[in-house]
Amino acid sequence: MKTPFTLSVLAASLLTGCSVGPNYHRPAVQTPSAFRAPTAQPAPEAASLADLKWWEVFKDEKLQELIRASLVENYDLRDAVTRVEAARANLGITRSEQFPNAAVGGSLTTTRLSRDGQLPLPASFVPSQNRTFGQATLNLLSFEVDIWGRLRRATEAARANLLGAEENRKAVVKTLVSDVATSYFSLRELDYELEISKETLATRQESLGLIQTRQGGGVATLLDLRQGEQLVDTAAETIPQLQERIEQTENQISLLLGNNPGEVVRGRSLTEQELPPEVPTGLPSALLQRRPDVRAAEQNLIAANAEIGVAKAAYFPQISLSGFLGGQSTQLSSLFSAPSRVWTLTPQVAQPVFTAGRLKSNVRLTEAQRQSALIQYQKAVQTAFTDVSNALVAHQRVRESRVQQELLVTALADRKRLAYVRYRGGVDTLLNALDADRDLFQAQLALSQIRLNEVLSVVQLYKALGGGWQQ
Repeated sequence: MKTPFTLSVLAASLLTGCSVGPNYHRPAVQTPSAFRAPTAQPAPEAASLADLKWWEVFKDEKLQELIRASLVENYDLRDAVTRVEAARANLGITRSEQFPNAAVGGSLTTTRLSRDGQLPLPASFVPSQNRTFGQATLNLLSFEVDIWGRLRRATEAARANLLGAEENRKAVVKTLVSDVATSYFSLRELDYELEISKETLATRQESLGLIQTRQGGGVATLLDLRQGEQLVDTAAETIPQLQERIEQTENQISLLLGNNPGEVVRGRSLTEQELPPEVPTGLPSALLQRRPDVRAAEQNLIAANAEIGVAKAAYFPQISLSGFLGGQSTQLSSLFSAPSRVWTLTPQVAQPVFTAGRLKSNVRLTEAQRQSALIQYQKAVQTAFTDVSNALVAHQRVRESRVQQELLVTALADRKRLAYVRYRGGVDTLLNALDADRDLFQAQLALSQIRLNEVLSVVQLYKALGGGWQQ
């Protein structure tokens, strides 16, 4: 028993061998001192809008209910969770190869001898015709001694893939929160447009009634009547289009929630949405740690880096051990006694001699894959800074546009009022009143769209900064 024990200790000591291949070091990334924006930003602080939980950013109770439902039933998120579980199982499989695998086996064979066979035997010579043979073993399956770190590098890559899958899951959560909020705000904007269209239709029908009265009295012409009817028909035709878009947006939200197409319960209107008064961006360097897609790209780089070590370890001898320990006896009572004990230990060494360049090409392949992963990581970093800058630009410029559009709508509303007053008083023609009505309607719809863009700019900035995945 001392010999296999000694060999086992020797094998365990070999496990502390070196690991070939490069060790991972995070690539140096040049981060800007501040995010680019239309106007100079104040000195960046550690606090960021993305540090808030999504329910602290989106205060609409109905929207919060929709997001919570999507985080449970969304198909993409459920698939991402499954991928995490698959990566965790793969890590367990890969890591298990570093340890010895043993199996317990046993057999019992009973044979009856014939006294009248080819060589008949007297009963005194064969008192018992039955022969029983028992065997019990502890088998050491083929176990690779990881001297060069091939298995440890493979485990390192599998662990990085698991962490990358988890970061991808967080990225899906972030995108899902943003998509649900975007679709919900778009739905409320369409509701607002529908409300404007119905109000415009009502006022135009009143104006048409006035025109018909004046035309009956000989004051208005048939051309005036047709122009009034044109405005009514235009407003009426807009309503079915908006209802179509509303129903399709509701279906889109239902899909995000993993539901069949159906109606979506509304909360606050578009103009009642409560947005953060300030949107601090935080430190640019913190963005790399906050965005799940950047962290997932780094884990992919770590995995690719570890695969180089796996490829290089193939150059060196592969040492494996196999054997068994147990007992064999024709008497079960003495199966585990010292004379019945058996053991065997078989070390094996395999050294590649000629592979026609396969090993070298495999190393070059893994190095190229690592370079590709590095490029993807660098691209993810630059994409993150670009997303934040674009969101800051949109947030400020859309706000400026909204202020100007509100002034335009106010001026056009007053113009329409004055034009109809002058028309009723017979001072001006109907054409000016109809033009003012048409311009006001288009300006109101444009203002509704700009207000939506202002809300969505906050959503996009929150997403670009890496917010939304925190639970």
